[in-house]
Amino acid sequence: MTWLDDGHPLTGLVALLVGAVIGWFVPLLIAAVPEPAPEPVAEPDAGAAREGLPAAPPKPLYADLAARPGLALRSSLATSWVAGALAASVGPAPALLVLLPLVPIGVALAVIDWHTTLLPTKIIAPAYALVVACILVAGLLDGSREPVVRAAIGWAVMGGFFVLLWLIYPRGLGYGDVRLSGVLGLALGYVGWAALVTGMYGAFLIGGLGGALLGSLKIVNRKRFPFGPFMLVAAVLGIVLGPAIVSALGY
Repeated sequence: MTWLDDGHPLTGLVALLVGAVIGWFVPLLIAAVPEPAPEPVAEPDAGAAREGLPAAPPKPLYADLAARPGLALRSSLATSWVAGALAASVGPAPALLVLLPLVPIGVALAVIDWHTTLLPTKIIAPAYALVVACILVAGLLDGSREPVVRAAIGWAVMGGFFVLLWLIYPRGLGYGDVRLSGVLGLALGYVGWAALVTGMYGAFLIGGLGGALLGSLKIVNRKRFPFGPFMLVAAVLGIVLGPAIVSALGY
């Protein structure tokens, strides 16, 4: 069941309001990310030019990205709605302790990846530690080892699958996406098998369709587009709609 048919509106409303406040500070998180070492200047992509694709613009500084007008408001709205949807779906359960701290982090990563096609390790590495700590505490509150074990399996399955894809075709997947897949696998696995399966495969479905659409509209270069936001959207949909999707498929 999901919040669409048997949800937890009060829990969702509280999370929505709290998310609106926390999301306002997402630009501060973005601004705090250290700048990576400068990359050597690349030659113009002649192939992209022939195809009429947009050339890769210079990477904006994180401080400049964080200072963009309206970013605080947009981050607040995104964090609010995602937190509300997750809380309304999961309800007042220990799993929320795992999910809600990831919402502003995910919004920050989506903003950064969309504008830079990079997912900073300086955010993802602490996110790993945070999620693992929250999983252990949530497992104690749940009084069961099953969701903790399921989270570990989710990390191994989703993270391992992305590692395999990266080894097969490194140019098709950034290693930041691989790192992010492990964090999402932990969280989705803790929530349940339906969330894990739909969140994992939904990333490729949504990412493939979204990338093709954005590429056809000449908004992004099809050979280099931000995959992280699609992974994050799929993870949210996996939690909110996963059980209903799996049930509709007869599993």
